[in-house]
Amino acid sequence: MKIVKKLSETLLQHDEDKSCLMDVETYKTIAEAYTKTENSIAVLSDMQLNKSYIFSSGTASELGLSFTHYPTVINSIWEEEILKKIHPDDKLKKYVHELRFFKFSESVQHEKRSEFSVLSKIRMKDKNEIYKFIRHRMFYFFSSYNAKLRFALCLYDIDLDQSKLSSSEFLIINSVKGEIVIDDKLDYNSILSKREVEVLKYVGEGYTSKEIADHLSISINTVHRHRQNILEKLKVKNSVSAFNEIKKDKNSY
Repeated sequence: MKIVKKLSETLLQHDEDKSCLMDVETYKTIAEAYTKTENSIAVLSDMQLNKSYIFSSGTASELGLSFTHYPTVINSIWEEEILKKIHPDDKLKKYVHELRFFKFSESVQHEKRSEFSVLSKIRMKDKNEIYKFIRHRMFYFFSSYNAKLRFALCLYDIDLDQSKLSSSEFLIINSVKGEIVIDDKLDYNSILSKREVEVLKYVGEGYTSKEIADHLSISINTVHRHRQNILEKLKVKNSVSAFNEIKKDKNSY
């Protein structure tokens, strides 16, 4: 199972007994305001309708992105045209971090959830196919009617610091207090072995254990052992449900 599929299953939660009366136009206005004031690429994803609205700016052109409508509407919560430009390592980390943020948000009192957001620094290809650091911000909007996640707002800007010595980073911040709640740089290369990093990349792309074994010319049992080591080293067994299938992949054979 792909981590993207698990994210979709987690985020696209429906409650037939309680209606969410949040006005999409209000949140589209918020997204557009970021685009016009900060030249961000703003993506507003509606978890209830599985739909996204992409508001583009000059930043999109710098990244070699072209959207024919304003906003561009897609029938998915995943903005594939943007996501495919993210460095493969950072894309996987982004997905893991978003799951952590969702789990963290669920643990916070409903009235306090709006204080928290994601602030990340990721690599994306620009119009010249050169990786640049991008500042990625994400905000969740939960319904006061049914306490479910309704909207996610993602913002993409070219980062001011393009230093090659700089690295990707993934933070959860409290903007009210100006505090970093979780500093999760996810430096897998310093935590995992080279082989474990390779396995994790394949896992993130949705490969089964058998397929990973074939690609790396190792046994399935070895792949399972690497998956277990990844779980233990990244300490995600209890906090990131997306990796449950790493522990027990029923589709591996």
